[in-house]
Amino acid sequence: MSLDLAIGIARSGLQATQRALANVSQNITNAETAGYTRKTGAAESRTAGGMPLGVRLGDAQREVDQALLNERDSRGGEAAAAAVREGLLSGIEAMQGTAGAGETLGDAISALQAGLTSLRAAPQEGSLQRAAVNAAREVASRFQDIAGAVADARQQAHDGMVREVAQVNAGLREIAQLTIAIRGDRSRGLGTADLEDQRDLAIGRLAQSLPVQPLHQADGGLVLLARGGFALPLEPEGEAITARIADLGPGSFHGPAGDIPPILLGGADITRQLGGGRLGEYITLRDATLPRYQAELDLAAATLATRFDQQGLRLFTGAAGEVPDTGLPYTDPAAAQLGFARQVRVGEAVAGNPALLRDGTHAVADTSGGASGFTPNPPDGPAGFATLLDRVLTHSLGETVRPGVPWPPIASGGIGPDGGLASPFIPPRGIGDYAATITGVQAADRAAATAARERAEGLKAGMDARFQRESGVDPDAEMAALIRLQNAYAANARVLNTAQQMWEQLQSIGR
Repeated sequence: MSLDLAIGIARSGLQATQRALANVSQNITNAETAGYTRKTGAAESRTAGGMPLGVRLGDAQREVDQALLNERDSRGGEAAAAAVREGLLSGIEAMQGTAGAGETLGDAISALQAGLTSLRAAPQEGSLQRAAVNAAREVASRFQDIAGAVADARQQAHDGMVREVAQVNAGLREIAQLTIAIRGDRSRGLGTADLEDQRDLAIGRLAQSLPVQPLHQADGGLVLLARGGFALPLEPEGEAITARIADLGPGSFHGPAGDIPPILLGGADITRQLGGGRLGEYITLRDATLPRYQAELDLAAATLATRFDQQGLRLFTGAAGEVPDTGLPYTDPAAAQLGFARQVRVGEAVAGNPALLRDGTHAVADTSGGASGFTPNPPDGPAGFATLLDRVLTHSLGETVRPGVPWPPIASGGIGPDGGLASPFIPPRGIGDYAATITGVQAADRAAATAARERAEGLKAGMDARFQRESGVDPDAEMAALIRLQNAYAANARVLNTAQQMWEQLQSIGR
């Protein structure tokens, strides 16, 4: 081997070692940087005609399990979605109060029943009449407060959906810009590992808003597929997806003849195709979960008002003094059920004259299959008149419309603003039991959301740890590599030093 060849080999070794030291230093420096993955370069032997020419260190490469990365992003999206659901449902649960503590809607109806029972023992007592009216006011107030919380949560869901669409657009623009840079650098033969880290981080953020499946291409390009099976456009400018703000009312819904604006992609409505992540959860809450809650509250309030009215006591009415018709479909405008829980109140006649709790507000005709006949207590009637109180305690707050005849079942299907929703339970016939059931079911929804969030966060934490082991930076391992590289650098430096000494000796012999 010639002296020049030895110097060249040692020189290439120094250069390769310098590049490897730079990689290790970069790894150590960025060990705590979010999204950074370990970078390594493979050493390549260089030969010509069977003669060694030294070594070359290849471009820095990432060590990433793409399948693990995709799964981790998916779990992150699930955790983000569950957190949205938990947050909005927690506000409703807080407004409903704690069961058994006298705070829930069922507790308020039980208190009304207790007040009417006390009045039954002394129908002429004005203080007991007023106390029963106040208990009825509390029932109406509980309906209004809970229904208001549901309406507020639904509006928040729509507003959150609009914000998430904006974040999705921002994420798509960022990913598009990084993809253009990656393709450009690859075409020029430059390393793209750091840019790929940034793009993976951006995809992970996007997946929290909208689950995506990234398809990587050989030239550094990328195709992003949404869960609905359509490709998301990657354009560095503009808005790929559009959504508009809107004020939601009790009858608002998305779909044909609905007034909630759709989410559009290229002019096509993709609202129903979006599932998962924060965006999908906001849509589910807005279009399914919360409208169902509203409908169940409306049905409870309407049923309570109707059952009292059918026994001869117009205790609860709407804002205009109307009593809903629960015999009609929930969405029928003539039924006056949709949105009733937000406006239910104690009827003006009873509020102004609590003695009507004893006497009744109107006569009831005897009908087959309906309530038995009832005639109100006249102004000069007996002070101890208890016929009406017996009727409402036995029937309005019970399970029968008259002895031996059960109340028609409370609707469980065909509910929601568009009539397309259904309750996930069989409604009890008693109104107090129904109110307790919807409170329990809705509280269980919040508990399920909490459990789902904790489960998804646990899975993601496990995948984060695994990804860190496989692709992250281990400072101890990098320090060990740094020592090895320093030794290699010193060895190559000694070769050059020895070659220099030999060259100087040759020069002195020549002189």
